Amino acid sequence: MSDPTTTTTPRAPVTVLLADDHAAIRAGLRIMLEQSGRVQVVGEATDGDVAVRQTRALRPDVVLMDVRMPGTDGITATAAIVGERLAEVVALTTFDLDEYVLGMVRAGAAGFLLKTVGAGELVDAVCRVAAGEGVLAPEVTRRLLDAVASHVRAAAPAATPADDRVASLTARERDVLDALGDGLSNADIAARLVVSETTVKSHVSHVLAKLGVRTRLQAGVLARDLRGSG
Repeated sequence: MSDPTTTTTPRAPVTVLLADDHAAIRAGLRIMLEQSGRVQVVGEATDGDVAVRQTRALRPDVVLMDVRMPGTDGITATAAIVGERLAEVVALTTFDLDEYVLGMVRAGAAGFLLKTVGAGELVDAVCRVAAGEGVLAPEVTRRLLDAVASHVRAAAPAATPADDRVASLTARERDVLDALGDGLSNADIAARLVVSETTVKSHVSHVLAKLGVRTRLQAGVLARDLRGSG
């Protein structure tokens, strides 16, 4: 017989807004997300302007944002959503590593997903981003970090990231930054450094604050740039 004094509070589903100009893609994403029982799709948008307005009205936890859309594109919409701290944004891409992807990093996207992503990976990524962790599929993230960091160095070869912000990091925070540059999740960082995930989350927060960046992806790009300039 169960203890009447013990109650279990069901975990609320992660709420998501889908922003893509292709109805078939939105329908597929909705099915994969909602079949899990862990995610609720609260709205859809066909362009960036609608995505921003819907996000303001619905306040989802995560926006899945197509990079290229007619009218207001995903970069502009992401910058507005992140700038107003309305939701976390995950970019949906065909993984063309070009100025659009670099723009999404600068705009503050928490991560990137391929449009061919499977249901399990999609749901896991959305839930992790909602919990404050970037989308860190290593085979995608490491390629992205390498490409973006290379782009940044090519665009500004005289610039150096080894400034006062990086110098202010503790030795352990530098270890965490290096791990972010490898595209590691909190669990992987915890295993590498032999600490708890709670400790890792605290270190990541400190690293982002000291570097003046919003996302772990932006910190990872800086880490890669540091390696290239070292």
